[in-house]
Amino acid sequence: MTDICNIAAVLPDLAAERPGQIAIHCPDDKGRYTPGLSYAELERRSNAIAAGLALQGVARGTRTVVMVRPSPEFFLLMFALFKAGAVPVLVDPGIDKRALKQCLDEAQPEAFIGIPLAHAARKLLGWAPSAGILITVGRRLGWGGSTLVQVEQAGEQAGATQPASGTQLAATAAEDIAAILFTSGSTGVPKGVVYRHRHFVAQIALLREAFDMQPGGVDLPTFPPFALFDPALGLTSVIPDMDPTRPAQADPRKLHAAIARFGVTQLFGSPALMRVLAEHGQPLEGIRQVTSAGAPVPPEVVEGIRALLPAGARFWTPYGATECLPVAVIEGNELQGTRAATEAGAGTCVGHPVPANEVRIIAIDDQPISDWSQALPLPAGEVGEITVAGPTATDCYFNRDEATRAAKISERLADGSQRVVHRMGDVGYFDEHGRLWFCGRKTQRLETRHGPMYTERIEPVFNAHPLIRRSALVGVGPWGQQVPVLCYELQPGVARAQHAQALAAVRGIAAGHAPAAHIQHFLRHPGFPVDIRHNAKIGREKLAVWAAAQLGRNA
Repeated sequence: MTDICNIAAVLPDLAAERPGQIAIHCPDDKGRYTPGLSYAELERRSNAIAAGLALQGVARGTRTVVMVRPSPEFFLLMFALFKAGAVPVLVDPGIDKRALKQCLDEAQPEAFIGIPLAHAARKLLGWAPSAGILITVGRRLGWGGSTLVQVEQAGEQAGATQPASGTQLAATAAEDIAAILFTSGSTGVPKGVVYRHRHFVAQIALLREAFDMQPGGVDLPTFPPFALFDPALGLTSVIPDMDPTRPAQADPRKLHAAIARFGVTQLFGSPALMRVLAEHGQPLEGIRQVTSAGAPVPPEVVEGIRALLPAGARFWTPYGATECLPVAVIEGNELQGTRAATEAGAGTCVGHPVPANEVRIIAIDDQPISDWSQALPLPAGEVGEITVAGPTATDCYFNRDEATRAAKISERLADGSQRVVHRMGDVGYFDEHGRLWFCGRKTQRLETRHGPMYTERIEPVFNAHPLIRRSALVGVGPWGQQVPVLCYELQPGVARAQHAQALAAVRGIAAGHAPAAHIQHFLRHPGFPVDIRHNAKIGREKLAVWAAAQLGRNA
């Protein structure tokens, strides 16, 4: 099996080396943790399900929607699908239902595996009409097909779990499609990112190297898809009792209970989840490593989490995207050292590129760039678009040719080979130490008559004020003549009598900060729209519409 490229290829060896180690602990629908799934069970049962899926017609290359809550069944299914060489299609269930239908239609799935609620929605809303193979995780009602229990039983009866039959790994190659993962859609319509088997395998290697993840550790991944990496790394996953689509509403007491009960040594979560833990203020005993990704982590949250960690523990904030992860990484101690610069308008430091990646800054261009020879690389210190080439950089979106052309550049190397360079859609620059600084999304920059303005070089300056919870820079009016508007939220508990004080404060900050000096409009907002996945990325497009309406009413 040495020539097989598959994230599940390590399972047979891990099951042989550490059969009794728990791979996954999952809570039931009442928050009670059921007996964990060992590596031996994960290997045996995923073999049976893979064999049962084959009997259903789910085999190598079959695009298969998976709409299953975090549970033992979810992880068994995912590894069974990887083994079968099928192509799981994952869409965040929290996105707008119309966008979700569009995602499923674009994916053109041939199979649909979901809980009863997902199947009911599929019938009612017309999701995935192309899916002819239906499998229910739970009780099957009036939509036909089989249940996962029946699929697994059929696989067992076919002898898939017998030693003589071995693992059910298909002979997947590096370039075969392994999965289609839809982006959160926080800055547009979600796109299906095509992951090839080599991308997953490379991610495992980069995560192991960048964060020194060693077998035997216990991980609390509060964003379940990341838990798929844990078994391949020899870790134990503890799925938290929380709604992963609403991390800001997580109960910190339940998280701490899981940490204590299972001896969690590392934790992954979005910035919104980190804020919950930081504000709760209970020491994170036993944790050796925390990782937060998905959006810039506010400096006060970094400081709060670091204060709760044991001596010697590390707080990593990797930079990347669904299309390419990880790109760069910075540890909390170094990040804290850049806080003053961030709050002075330098942007957010995201650290040094992961060694396997080549990260370059090019001149901002809103048009497709087909060949690298058409791009204009910029020197250190100049703000431009961030690009990355490396082993985890994906090369296309599924059935979205226009989006692929906009985000991918073909580059010919010195040896005559070709590679794909991914345009991150972010703007930033390198400093004199070779560190990458993030200045915001390219589509969220402002183009005013005074020149460009970047969100991450403006907002942190205002966010440093004690009355301001967060701010958002948006533009109103035509491109090139946009009028900059600063929307801001107040900290919880700020009295009405202080509203005028807060407005005077943001006006004063703008007057004293040259890049913000042209902001003339300041609007207090009751609560910013944020994306569903991380509850941290601000919906600036919606805020811009709101701001335009406010200015129109006040004109």
